[in-house]
Amino acid sequence: MDRDESLQRSGSARSSRNPSMRLSHVPSPVHSHSHRQSFTEQMRGLPPSPRANRHLSLSQAQIQDLLNNPPTAGTADPAFAGRDWQHISVGELVNQDVTFVELDTGVEAATNLLLESSSPVLLVRTGSSDKAAATTFDYRDLTQYLLFATGQLQPDEERRVFFQSLAKKAQQGQPIPVRDAKNLGTKEPLITLPHTADLTKAVETFGGGVHRIVVVKERTDEVVGILSQLELVKFLWENGRSFPNIDQLYPQTIKDLGIGTQQLISVNGDKPLKEALKLMNDEGVTSLAVVDNGYNVVGNISNVDVKLLTKSSSAPLLENTCIHFITVILSTRGMNDGQDSFPVFHVSPNSTLAHTVAKLVATKAHRIWQNVDHHSSLPLAHKLRPISSTPQAQPPLMHLSTTPSVSASALPGAAMSGRLSGVVSLTDILNLYAKMSGLNPGDLDEVRRMRRRSSSGSVFSERSGRSVSIDRPR
Repeated sequence: MDRDESLQRSGSARSSRNPSMRLSHVPSPVHSHSHRQSFTEQMRGLPPSPRANRHLSLSQAQIQDLLNNPPTAGTADPAFAGRDWQHISVGELVNQDVTFVELDTGVEAATNLLLESSSPVLLVRTGSSDKAAATTFDYRDLTQYLLFATGQLQPDEERRVFFQSLAKKAQQGQPIPVRDAKNLGTKEPLITLPHTADLTKAVETFGGGVHRIVVVKERTDEVVGILSQLELVKFLWENGRSFPNIDQLYPQTIKDLGIGTQQLISVNGDKPLKEALKLMNDEGVTSLAVVDNGYNVVGNISNVDVKLLTKSSSAPLLENTCIHFITVILSTRGMNDGQDSFPVFHVSPNSTLAHTVAKLVATKAHRIWQNVDHHSSLPLAHKLRPISSTPQAQPPLMHLSTTPSVSASALPGAAMSGRLSGVVSLTDILNLYAKMSGLNPGDLDEVRRMRRRSSSGSVFSERSGRSVSIDRPR
């Protein structure tokens, strides 16, 4: 085979391996004398795309019906079929996976246990052999301690001396016990119920703003486990068909049911993260909506996200923007869960209760934002440049803490979610369940007003082993 023939065959082989070469405007050395077809001519006669004749498996009406009445992700427990939920005991639902620390345990040690635990709360006891809980330690306590350690938490005159002594102890490298950390701010009181109490008592208590209940053995202080708002809402959702008086509420819209509040607490995405944490602490809320300059929701920051700020390398995040912190949150979730995360979940006033509860249960969130101009049940995550879930050699905080982020004025928030108009929480939903069942959970508007008026911290009584607070929780 001569050299010219070899080159000709080699060029033909390369052309067959790379079809794009056929569309090149550079004349082929072999076929330069032939007519070169235009792109339009080459597309003539090609078979039509199968997508052109593809029909939707579901009609628009069926899709909307699926959104309004989503199937439950879990399986109904046959043990509760045919039973009245009001006669089910809290002991049958309680989560018995609890972790204890002592009052004298250092905050750093307690924080490490909290991060390692599958539960969002630790129980605090007086001594290592005690079976009773004196108080709790959770991510709200961790947020307060972080604000104190960074000089963001300012004491009132009554506690100034206490703060100064605690700061001196920290400067000398002495461990700060949980006992002292619990006195840094307002606290949710410890609420207990006997394991034989029925769910009506739990629904009524949760509907009044309490986030968790410590379940104890009847007529004792011995802890059996913890029941949270989310666990109860999830149980009632997954077993809804067994409880007709609750199940009949799910097809109704949150606007018609009149649940949620328009008393909103949000932060602009360009504000420093430390300001958002302080606002969350001062208002006694568990999460904040992050909005752009048009008041459109672009993200969410919660107390639990403080776990990303426990390393010294994450200190620059406090000075960076809230929008930047959202990218860190999404990146971390992506690497931990193996999939990209959406920046925020939301509903509209016309969303059904079923749609709202399904989202809260799926995202394990305490609150979900209510927006107007709602076009899609899922925000367009690509607008915020979703971060790849591919594992990386370095933790995200090491390089993301100094990465510039998008300004709130440049975010297409209206396309992502819509303008913030309200919020629906687990408290709102359980308050509704309680009222529809003839219970008296209290007026949530008054509860929220009391929370905002309260500015005094909790007082811990070692003698009684209970945390006493004048601040009524949300």
